Amino acid sequence: MFLIIAYWIIGILVGLFFLAACLNQPLRRWAYQREEQQAREQFRHQRETLEAKFFDMARQLGKPRDLVWVECDWQETVTFARDAQTGLLTAFAAVNVSFEAVEGGDMEEVEAVGLLRECAAVFHYKEGAWGTGGRALFNMNPEDAVSRLSDQYVPV
Repeated sequence: MFLIIAYWIIGILVGLFFLAACLNQPLRRWAYQREEQQAREQFRHQRETLEAKFFDMARQLGKPRDLVWVECDWQETVTFARDAQTGLLTAFAAVNVSFEAVEGGDMEEVEAVGLLRECAAVFHYKEGAWGTGGRALFNMNPEDAVSRLSDQYVPV
């Protein structure tokens, strides 16, 4: 009798293991989709604040060298992707940036300094909140950023 119960328990445990293995991928996909929906909505509601935070952070980084960030002209386009290794949800927002040369710096006499620069501003969704480190991917729009970084990001 004890042996029969043991076989039943082992059979149930093996069945549960296989069931969990079969449901793992669909459950993860469902969780990612739910997170993406919440993150998109949150990004839309917080966009103005996130843009201001990006501008402040980017100015403090001092990149490009000898240039000062003057203004960001935000565009509507936002492309979402996931980091292929970590699964971290990332937003690439289109922005045109204008700069001024640092007085006495190497860029002071360069005429191209005054031209608008197209870039993709990078934002990350971590632990239920959007944030930014002020990283800008210059000379590309959000779609280009995801395409060029296809080995690192998977479009959502």
